[in-house]
Amino acid sequence: MPTDTYYGLAVDPVNLCAVEQIYQIKTRQKHKPLSLLISSLAQAYSLARDTDPMLDKLADRFWPGPLTIIVRAGTKLPLRSTANTGNVAIRVPDAAIPRAVVERLGLPITATSANLQGASECTNAAAVRDQIGDRIPLIIDGGPTGRTQPTTIVDLTLGSGRWEILREGAIPTHEIVMVLQR
Repeated sequence: MPTDTYYGLAVDPVNLCAVEQIYQIKTRQKHKPLSLLISSLAQAYSLARDTDPMLDKLADRFWPGPLTIIVRAGTKLPLRSTANTGNVAIRVPDAAIPRAVVERLGLPITATSANLQGASECTNAAAVRDQIGDRIPLIIDGGPTGRTQPTTIVDLTLGSGRWEILREGAIPTHEIVMVLQR
């Protein structure tokens, strides 16, 4: 389904068979965790533990939008869903379809890009069909995503108020710095 950045593979992260299928579909390395789409900051708190006030600052400024925040995973998520890291990457997308799905289910869904490992990310349903259409049961065509950059990823799991930008994407580093240094 489309997100606000690229098309993503959406499954229930607690369904370990579905999670395993994502790794197989993408030929993704098993040590790389999957990010999750959520509907709200409240849902973030239900999935996380030992949160930092920086989560609130970043969420207030950039959610919904293309910011993925890594936090310590709570007990609701199986360790396998975190690729055995104990951390979870979450974001509230600025796209109607995935937000409606998450809100209707009342559960997060996975958000890893719908492409083969190492191949180009897909910004429309036709690209998904061409790359992995024979490996997945359904493609939701929501039109082009409108972006060509991935989410920015900020890791808040370092402790003691420390943070790190793991990937600069649609949100520039200087904007993250401005919010977190207030």
